[in-house]
Amino acid sequence: MKIQRKQSLSKGFTLIELMVAMAVTTMIVTVLVSITAISLDTWTRSRSEVRAARQAKSMADTMARDLEALVVRRGNNIEWLTATAEAVKSAGSQEPGIRGSNSAKLIFYTAPTDRYDGKLVIDNDPNKPRDGAVGDISCVGYSLEYRDPMADATSGTEIPTFVLYRNLVNPDKTYKELLSKAKDSTGGLETAFDTAFGSEAQDTDNFVCENVFQYTITFNVMVSRSSGTGISAPILVPVTLSSQGGGATEFKLTGGAITTNSTGISGVTAEELKTGSLTSVEVSLTVLTDFGMEQMRNRKFNSMSAQADFLAKNSYQYSKSVQVPSP
Repeated sequence: MKIQRKQSLSKGFTLIELMVAMAVTTMIVTVLVSITAISLDTWTRSRSEVRAARQAKSMADTMARDLEALVVRRGNNIEWLTATAEAVKSAGSQEPGIRGSNSAKLIFYTAPTDRYDGKLVIDNDPNKPRDGAVGDISCVGYSLEYRDPMADATSGTEIPTFVLYRNLVNPDKTYKELLSKAKDSTGGLETAFDTAFGSEAQDTDNFVCENVFQYTITFNVMVSRSSGTGISAPILVPVTLSSQGGGATEFKLTGGAITTNSTGISGVTAEELKTGSLTSVEVSLTVLTDFGMEQMRNRKFNSMSAQADFLAKNSYQYSKSVQVPSP
């Protein structure tokens, strides 16, 4: 009797099957990598846009709080506010760099809540005011620079961007260096401010936000005009600061008058504007996304229209109107 044994044969994959499996796996991995790359790029751009929007709002809100607490006193010749339109300074002294379309150097007296670092009294006791405090009026200066906020411009390793600075001077220094000398000052508020506090203007503590390609200030002045019937009719006159032409390059508010070199105000004389009253200030700004800022550093545009199209797609615009207190 013959006994037949069943043999268990183990069959492996053929070379063709392995190649097909590897090809399918490669296709799947390629698709997954592509989807992941697209998702990461979309997430990065969205995050950059959100960051730009937050920075724009942060800047406008900070400036609005200072302007809402604007301090002006009538019956004197003290310069309480000065604003000058200027081109954004380039990074370093040799390279021209890229330029923002518009900016303003803004200096004015104010009473913000964060003067004295927000500690107006000691231990929250109103009967214990800060030692050395002279009044409650501070002075604040805003300036926009094209530089690296963290690196030294002479190091050669900086990555410049548009940086907005806010230099808030506490009341004791404001009185000592500015208000007590205001009547004897011949150079105006800007000269006095730069002389006393210009060296600390670009300190890291004064950093507000970056990638601010431009910001424009418009002062709305209420002017009374006499009509042919002898009845005074108030009209609102906007004065926009611009270094590009078509607007004013300076605006000053003293204790008794408004002075500006604007030539674009139709039908309003300098004397009428001088006796007007500042009612509100509008802040308009454009903040680039991180991607947009990187491209602006390394990319050359064939025309201004091409640059404008790029800015429209890679920036965030924000405007805010602020009512200022009447003197």
